[in-house]
Amino acid sequence: MTEKSSKYQRTVKNLGRRNLIVGSIIATFIATSPYLFYLYESVPQTQVWNTFLFTYDSQGWGDANLSMWILTGKAIPLIFLLIWFFTCRHWWYHTLLVPISMYVYQIITLFNEDIFKVDEFQLIYLVPVMAIIVPSIYLIRAQMFSKLNDADKSLQELEDEFRIKPTGLWGKIRQYF
Repeated sequence: MTEKSSKYQRTVKNLGRRNLIVGSIIATFIATSPYLFYLYESVPQTQVWNTFLFTYDSQGWGDANLSMWILTGKAIPLIFLLIWFFTCRHWWYHTLLVPISMYVYQIITLFNEDIFKVDEFQLIYLVPVMAIIVPSIYLIRAQMFSKLNDADKSLQELEDEFRIKPTGLWGKIRQYF
């Protein structure tokens, strides 16, 4: 019996240490996000930006600094939304996929030199995502209120019942594929 309890204590201790490390990384990223946003200021105001890792030619924008400013304006909120999505414990967290897909689409079109207006026709491409997410959220909400009317459960108990609890980041990703 003591061997099982010590094994359990080691597992709990390792999970606590892992959660502390992941939480520290996320908190550090959030705290340094203003500095990450202003990284574009280190990019020269020329069409071609040469570094030791890569060469970026901003043909469509004409200025590498401008395109990196637009990229940081899209990437930082996208990362915040991803953090929120993977750490949210509410039943409605799937609705975060709509703005996530919008920002991903905007970043993809940013690097396509043929498209000059990044934010113009994004709603057309979001319709399939919204066609899946909005009805599924409505159905979950309808099931919750149906059970609320039939039983003597509180809204918090119903949210806990509908909450999906994967084991970690990969568990949450596997849930969608």
